[in-house]
Amino acid sequence: RISDVVMGIMANPFYVDMGYTKDEVAAVTKVFGVIMTLVGAFIGGALSLKFGVMRVLMLGAVLSAASNLLFAWLAGHGHDVTALVLVISADNLSAGVASAAFIAYLSGLTNVSYSATQYALFSSMMLLAPKWLAGYSGAFVDAYDYATFFTATAFLGVPVLLLVWLATRVAPVGERT
Repeated sequence: RISDVVMGIMANPFYVDMGYTKDEVAAVTKVFGVIMTLVGAFIGGALSLKFGVMRVLMLGAVLSAASNLLFAWLAGHGHDVTALVLVISADNLSAGVASAAFIAYLSGLTNVSYSATQYALFSSMMLLAPKWLAGYSGAFVDAYDYATFFTATAFLGVPVLLLVWLATRVAPVGERT
């Protein structure tokens, strides 16, 4: 979810610059966003059971990167609450799918005796590079614009696709389904 983490830091400044009020943003992100995250997590879990964690991990990586392109579209679309609802809903749905698959994947990597410690380390390592990169997001937006920024964050998902594909090559045979 590197593309989402890097993009996420600029979400609130983007909403303000697009003219959305705090009430509009709160209503959309806290109502539609939370509901769609939960729906996405349920879908991601169900798909992981049916098709295997690695396939859903790849799907989540694709959806997370692609959802950033919706923000690029919204940047050119202007202030439209209905469009904001659609973009936030799609983004949070994809984040839910990706998170469910990632949690299942990390859980499979941990040793039962040390699962809490290992899971904490793995999840922290996953966020290290994206959080560092996100620190430069404001400068990028100032130098270019929001649409270019959101498109660039979508392209950050391409190396993730390669990493997921490589992980499928080293995953236990039962996980390759």
